[in-house]
Amino acid sequence: MPLLEIVLQTLALLTSQLHPDANHKEDLAFLKDAFSEKSLSYLMKIHDKLKQYEKHRPTPVLHSATCLAEDVEELQNGLLEDDERELLLLLSTPHLKAVLSAHDTVAQKNFDPVLPPLPEDLDVDLEEESVKIVRLVKNKEPLGATIRRDEVTGAVIVARIMRGGAADRSGLVHVGDELREVNGHLITHKRPDEISQILSQSQGSITLKLIPAVEEEDKLKESRVYLRALFDYTPYEDKATPCQEAGLPFKRGDILQVVSQEDATWWQAKRIGDCNLRAALIPSTQFQERRLRYRMKMGSFPAPMSSKAHTYCDNEGALNGKDIASLRRSFRLRKDRHNSPGEPQTTETNHTDFLIYEEVTQYLPRPGERPRLIVLIGSLGARISELKQKVIAENPRCYGLAVPHTTRARKGYEREGVEYHFITKAAFDADMQSGKFIEYGEYKDNLYGTSLDSIHRISDQNKICLVDVQPEALRTLRTAEFKPYVVFVRPHIYDSQLTVNQNKCNCLHEMKQSAEKMDECYSSWVDYVLVKEDPVSALAELQVVLERVQMECQWVPVSWVRT
Repeated sequence: MPLLEIVLQTLALLTSQLHPDANHKEDLAFLKDAFSEKSLSYLMKIHDKLKQYEKHRPTPVLHSATCLAEDVEELQNGLLEDDERELLLLLSTPHLKAVLSAHDTVAQKNFDPVLPPLPEDLDVDLEEESVKIVRLVKNKEPLGATIRRDEVTGAVIVARIMRGGAADRSGLVHVGDELREVNGHLITHKRPDEISQILSQSQGSITLKLIPAVEEEDKLKESRVYLRALFDYTPYEDKATPCQEAGLPFKRGDILQVVSQEDATWWQAKRIGDCNLRAALIPSTQFQERRLRYRMKMGSFPAPMSSKAHTYCDNEGALNGKDIASLRRSFRLRKDRHNSPGEPQTTETNHTDFLIYEEVTQYLPRPGERPRLIVLIGSLGARISELKQKVIAENPRCYGLAVPHTTRARKGYEREGVEYHFITKAAFDADMQSGKFIEYGEYKDNLYGTSLDSIHRISDQNKICLVDVQPEALRTLRTAEFKPYVVFVRPHIYDSQLTVNQNKCNCLHEMKQSAEKMDECYSSWVDYVLVKEDPVSALAELQVVLERVQMECQWVPVSWVRT
């Protein structure tokens, strides 16, 4: 029923119920004449139409169609179909850009008149619970909060509070609060990016007028989840971040403490070792994986490199029949080297597993536990077997070597279990099929392999076992049983060395490329990188690292401790 008819019926009802009085009759006659005016009738009809529109008004799917068009234009990677090329051409025309701009203006209600703020001395009767004035004192640090515009009401809402920031420390600003004014200036008509700029540029004290959230949305306690970053991240290069200033840059290998996962897309985290106690935004695992899959689908993200295409030999010397390290290195050079049966697929067949984060925790071996396995991997020129032998020679009571197995005949000077474990080919094949070797190969019709049992023998003596393996073997060794500490040894190559002579220059280039490829493929499994200047300093540095592993807490995958 129209509102005017309701008013007239109410007026007639009042007339019949009131006592007859001359003054009342005049007042009622005046009201009846006023409500019968055509102008008021038209106003009431307009009012009814507006009310009907508010109930069923269309809501915009997006508040920024222009940004969506720009995102589409940025996707033009590779060859384009005719329809795609025509769409990009249409999106670049001035008329369509004007239409999208008009759409955004209507969606964001930028056409509403901007009224001047109320005088400060105006006495406004407001309930204390309905509005709160918050005054924060901050230096050049960010406010520590992000905002969004409610798609239904158009209100500016506090989207998240960064842990440790000025807003979080005050305890007065909460997720879901509606922001009305900043330093006395009305901001309801401004875009979120304009408001963020005002907040970031404000220094000293900043005054906020807020409408408290009906229900407290920020109820989550600070979590204690620690992650090792497996990729580099620069927020200023990420167009998807809600606020670049609030992003946390990090490098591969950095340990991050995630303090809030309430947002499925952007987590709040701190970098361990930073003096800055404020949390910042990092992409969540699901979000990062989703956009990497999309980039791979679009062809702008290369698939991981195949590790089998690289040669990781460190060329420690010619085979003379006595040098165990050289012999073991030689058979690993051959193309017929294999991983153990049952070993997980290599990178080239498992390329869809993106390296994003690894949940970690601190670990220190307790008395009575097996020492952690020390694994050395090296690029060309690292000479890791020589380095390993020197560590064991200087402290044979503390360190031990995993003795390899072979099917060749024992020579006169060799002893069983010292240079090698000598077994038959049938026994070797049986152990190979049972998955007892972490790696094996063939050299001059003889089989050689490093077994898990040989590692266990050293650990059972309460010694620290040192092994040098091909990086692919880490897939077998990275378990809660061994808890390996992986040291990547690479030679130090100066730029001046690359211009000495052609032959040496080519060799140094190969060594440099080998180190870079190993770092690219296996850095997520490496705990320490040892840059080898010379044998003496490298040995001293490695000994310090090995002592630290046994005496200090180290970050390990959380699954190694929970199992």
